[in-house]
Amino acid sequence: MEFGFGVADDEFRGEARAWLGERLGGRFAGVRGVGGPGSEHLGVRERRAWERELGKGGWVGLGWGEAYGNRSATLTQQVVWAEEYARARAPGRVGHIGENLLAPTLIAYGDEAQKRRFLPAVARGEELWCQGYSEPEAGSDLAGLRTVAVRDGADYRVSGQKIWTSLAVEADWCFVLARTDRGARRHRGLSFLLVAMDQPGRIAVRPIRQLSGTAEFNEVFFDGAVARAGHLVGGEGAGWRVAMGLLAQERGVSTLVQQIGFAAELGEVVEAAVRGGAVRDPVLREQLVRQWAELKVMRWNALRTLGAAGDAGAPSVAKLLWGGWHQRLGELAMRVRGAAAAVGPADWSARAPYELDAWQRLSLFTRADTIYGGSDEIQRNIIAERVLGLPRQERS
Repeated sequence: MEFGFGVADDEFRGEARAWLGERLGGRFAGVRGVGGPGSEHLGVRERRAWERELGKGGWVGLGWGEAYGNRSATLTQQVVWAEEYARARAPGRVGHIGENLLAPTLIAYGDEAQKRRFLPAVARGEELWCQGYSEPEAGSDLAGLRTVAVRDGADYRVSGQKIWTSLAVEADWCFVLARTDRGARRHRGLSFLLVAMDQPGRIAVRPIRQLSGTAEFNEVFFDGAVARAGHLVGGEGAGWRVAMGLLAQERGVSTLVQQIGFAAELGEVVEAAVRGGAVRDPVLREQLVRQWAELKVMRWNALRTLGAAGDAGAPSVAKLLWGGWHQRLGELAMRVRGAAAAVGPADWSARAPYELDAWQRLSLFTRADTIYGGSDEIQRNIIAERVLGLPRQERS
């Protein structure tokens, strides 16, 4: 597709830039640049308030239509907002799972009652969501999950364990993929349920300590948790179709936001290389240039796929590109700093022994970039089977 911005987009950009500049220069100045992958534990209370501020300003749910969201917006205007948000170094979104994953899924597969119940609350920034997909023995191989949901009158009773659940401590709701037909194998017999997290004694959340010392991921244990039958999305047994539709949302506009953040990180690494003299190393200099060029390619690919409805391989290609790129950036950041990269804080009395600086967190957190959200191996299988038409891999 030809992707370009017009006069209306420029006006929209000016409005977005002015609103962000005013809000981030006032009450929310302290959370500018706070949060996001690797730092989700920072400033959570203030970032929840920021979600509500975004809702009041009409900036959540762009493009949903005024029946469910705050305002209408074209695709190019959604891109404009994403770009300006990232450039303003606005806080990492604690509501992104609800806005960018759940909401498009409900719009595509939910019934009218579900849309009217859940979408306005997300658009107001009032309800936060987490994703109940991965399990200890069903990560990238999601079809092997063991969590079950048993019909109990007007409800389902959900039992099982989910893992690597981002923002589960903060979330009000969780969309859960569970097996409703125990006699069915793999992706058959799965259902997509919306489960309230405030069920003491039935839902327990346990933070997982990471290499970086933080705990933004969690284990979630369901012990007969209640999910209303009216909160079953797409019909019983249609969970795999809905779940795959949801995963396809992790591309396009949201990846453009991610790439602007990547560009800022790369800029800081380049500045440090110049300032410290590491850029004089021809090998490192070539690696920095390659990172810049690959980031440009990722942007062009993301813009291309915005108009590629039905492109089965687009999400997998995007994941392969950015996962490896970001991991290499973390390695480069440490190489630029040299031996100092392995040294902890100088004043141990003033800081926690395992507290890391931003670049050390980047290096450690990016080790997981090629695993979470679907490992590189799984993405290559998807491309091989669904795009290239190669024989399917035998699975037990």
